[in-house]
Amino acid sequence: MLGKPVLGIETSCDETAAAVLAADGAVLAEAVLSQQEHAAFGGVVPEIAARAHLAHLPGLVARVMQQAGLGFADLGGIAATSGPGLIGGLIVGAGFAKGAAMAHGLPFVAVNHLEAHALTARLPGVVPGGLAFPYLLLLVSGGHCQCVSVEGVGRHVRLGGTIDDAVGEAFDKVAKLMGLGWPGGPALERLAAQGDAARFALPRPLFGRPGCDFSFSGLKTAVAQLVAAYPAGALPGQDAADLAASFQRAVAVTLADRAGRAMEMFAARHGARTLVVAGGVAANQAIRAALTAAATTRDFSFAAPPLRLCGDNAVMVAWTGIERLRLGLTDPLDHAPRPRWPMDELAA
Repeated sequence: MLGKPVLGIETSCDETAAAVLAADGAVLAEAVLSQQEHAAFGGVVPEIAARAHLAHLPGLVARVMQQAGLGFADLGGIAATSGPGLIGGLIVGAGFAKGAAMAHGLPFVAVNHLEAHALTARLPGVVPGGLAFPYLLLLVSGGHCQCVSVEGVGRHVRLGGTIDDAVGEAFDKVAKLMGLGWPGGPALERLAAQGDAARFALPRPLFGRPGCDFSFSGLKTAVAQLVAAYPAGALPGQDAADLAASFQRAVAVTLADRAGRAMEMFAARHGARTLVVAGGVAANQAIRAALTAAATTRDFSFAAPPLRLCGDNAVMVAWTGIERLRLGLTDPLDHAPRPRWPMDELAA
C-alpha cells in the first residue's frame, strides 16, 4: 500500500506543471506555468514548447518540493505524462522524472494524459463521498473530444469521438478568425457573455444522429463564411459578441445532444448513471450548464473537476500515479514517450 507522497510532472503541450500529492490525494503543493512564448504565433510551436519546458521544469519541481517541505527521499514515486502530446515536451518531462527516479531509487509511473483527465474526478473532495467505477467521461479539450466508459484504472472503452476537429481546437480557430488572439477559448467565452446567442443560425453537427461521435469542422466553416462577409473580416463589436455567443450555444447544444446519446449507451451497458466532464473546455460555464441539464434529464448525476484542474496540470498526473501505484503498477525507465496513446490501449 502506497504510504508516501508522489511527485507529478506535466509537459505534454504548453503548460509546464509540477505537483506533490500525499498518498491520500491531498494536494501538498502545485504549480503551473503557462508558456507565453507562443502568443505571437497564434498557436503552440512544438520546438519552442520543448525548450521552454527544459528551461522551466527544474525550477518548478524545486519550488513545489520546497513548498511541500519534502526531499526526494520522502517520496513514494514520480509520475510524468508520457503521452499523448507533443513529443519534445514529453521527452523533457518523462526524461526528468526518470532521471530523478533513477538517482533516488524511486518507482516511475508513465502517465497517459487522457487517463489523468479521466481520473481527476476521483480526487478526494471532487465528488462528495467519492466516485466509484464505472462512470461515463466526456473529455473535451484542445486536442481531444470523446466519450469514454471509465471502468477502472487502465480500463477504458471509447464509445465515440470527433471525426475531425476537437472542440477546444474549434474554439481556438473561431477565436482566431474573429481576431481574439490566443489562447482563444477563454477570450471567446468572455465575449459571448455580452452577446445574443439567438442572433446567428449556426449548424449543430450530427445533432440527433445515432451514436455519440462529434464533428466541429462544418460549424467552424459556417463561422468563417459569416466573418468573411464583413469588409476585411472585421466585425462590429455587438456583431462579434453575438457571433461568439451563437457559436458557443451551438457547441453547447451539440455536446449536450451527443453526451445524451452516450449516456443512453452507457446506462444500457452498466446501469451506472454518472457523467463526468473533464479537459480544458470543461471550464466553460455555458457548456457545463448544458451538460448538467442533459444529465439531469436522463437521471444522471453530473461531476466536473474544479476549474483549476480542467486544463493541463500536474495534480491529475500525480493522482494518476497514486492510483496506479496502489495497484502495484509501475513502468520501466526505458518506457518511451508516445505522441499518440489511445486510452483503450492501456489495458494491454
